[in-house]
Amino acid sequence: MYGFDYHRPGSVADATSALGGADDGKYLAGGQTLLATMKQRLAAPSDLVDLGGIADLKGISVSGGTVTIGATTTHAEVAASADVQGAIPSLAALAGDIGDRQVRNAGTIGGSLANNDPAADYPAAILALGATVTTNKREIAADDFIKGLFETALEEDEIITSVSFPAPTSGAYMKFKQPASRFALVGVYVAKTADGVRVAVTGATSHAHRGPRLEAALNENFSASAVDGVEIPVDHMNVDIHAGAEYRANLVKVMAKRAVEACG
Repeated sequence: MYGFDYHRPGSVADATSALGGADDGKYLAGGQTLLATMKQRLAAPSDLVDLGGIADLKGISVSGGTVTIGATTTHAEVAASADVQGAIPSLAALAGDIGDRQVRNAGTIGGSLANNDPAADYPAAILALGATVTTNKREIAADDFIKGLFETALEEDEIITSVSFPAPTSGAYMKFKQPASRFALVGVYVAKTADGVRVAVTGATSHAHRGPRLEAALNENFSASAVDGVEIPVDHMNVDIHAGAEYRANLVKVMAKRAVEACG
């Protein structure tokens, strides 16, 4: 790991000021990706601006059928929250199945979304539930937030402050885990909302995305059997040492069926 200057600001304004004064600074949330990358000397930021000391970025609240989660709230806190369990149990279950205990107690929802790993779980959650990502500058609809491989709509100095999730009628997230990392080889989140069925897929392609073919089939007939007739294209599927394109395409259907069944 290369040397760097460390900052622990007490406010969002101080954090943006610290980053603005750095040659090549990075925000630090849970550090589950950034610190590992730095240890491998694949990244060498001049400054780390630790967001962990900013009280305004923490906490969970429920109001009017919407769950709002502060950006530096950990996965473990989301999973254990009675408010989240009551309003969106599928979101609490997703958080409780991220990584291992150490990752869940260090990693944050804001850090996960800002990093936008192609196999991460939270990107699927914001897409399926139609969430809104709030930053220090604006509000970004989930469908506009994810842009590509490790790419989001965030600007260089923009900080996620919270994420708001409308509670669905029902929902479920099912993933086939890579056994070592517990990232999703494929994960599918199905949610029945006031505007119809929304389906999000992660792990299958370069970034989490909506599943329009699955949504069309399930809006017509919300049953696991409706998934059988859906053709999942293999053209853009990820291919690596863990799974090929055809295997991942099949997993999308399998996980979608399990999620539909879990919705009850």
